[in-house]
Amino acid sequence: MRLLQHKTEAYWFYRVLSLVYDRWVNPLFWTPDMRAAALAAAALDDRSLATLDVGAGTGFTTEGIVERVDPRNVTMLDQSPHQLARARAKPRLAGCAKLVGDAEALPFQADSFDRYVSAGSIEYWPDPQRGIAEAYRVLRAGGRALVVGPVRPANPLLRRLAEAWMLFPTVQQYRDWLGAAGFTDVRVLTLAPPWYRSRRAPYAVAVTGTKARPGPPALPPSAPSETVRGRIGLRPVLRFAAGSLAGALFVPLAAALALRHRLEGRRSR
Repeated sequence: MRLLQHKTEAYWFYRVLSLVYDRWVNPLFWTPDMRAAALAAAALDDRSLATLDVGAGTGFTTEGIVERVDPRNVTMLDQSPHQLARARAKPRLAGCAKLVGDAEALPFQADSFDRYVSAGSIEYWPDPQRGIAEAYRVLRAGGRALVVGPVRPANPLLRRLAEAWMLFPTVQQYRDWLGAAGFTDVRVLTLAPPWYRSRRAPYAVAVTGTKARPGPPALPPSAPSETVRGRIGLRPVLRFAAGSLAGALFVPLAAALALRHRLEGRRSR
């Protein structure tokens, strides 16, 4: 388990990150073009689709969803009330339902939604297979799931830093999790911000799958292994501090690469 691949540690991480997330962090790692490409794979082709956005955070992904689906048909869920507070301040999301909840124990009946979207959340789940099984459970037959997340870096140094911070699955792991839950027609789309240049491994992936038949997932979910705790002991505090430091190192690196990309673009004009 990575340092922030825990519900309580992730809760406190976003308690701090929510203050700067929309302005300083999200523009580097999850751009509008990446969002548009990922959501196109989700087949949000009808404004009446009942759509669930899990790990919705401040609502950046949800803002892309409501361009395609009526806000009244969109439900946002996140374990961080601090992130959702930011989403509540956005007029475009006023019509969306907003719930504090757990991706690994969704508070919905089976066969409730036409589309399931989760972007930038799986890397914090203690049990990704359980979260994917929950996605399958709440979808109706014919429903489509979209999971967006990072990929294991190819560079050994970056990989050590990344995997100390949070979960960076392989592409095959994403495929295996969706397949084990029962999803069919599993497809993978690679994504990257404009500053990312490596050809050794993708930056991130958008993975989709279809629930062909109604009913429970093929792999019944286990009981959640963790719950969010408002008060934390010494071990979680140390994990939170070390994980936050590891994560913080990625921001200036990405900022430097983004700046280089911008300067090179100006020179080529």
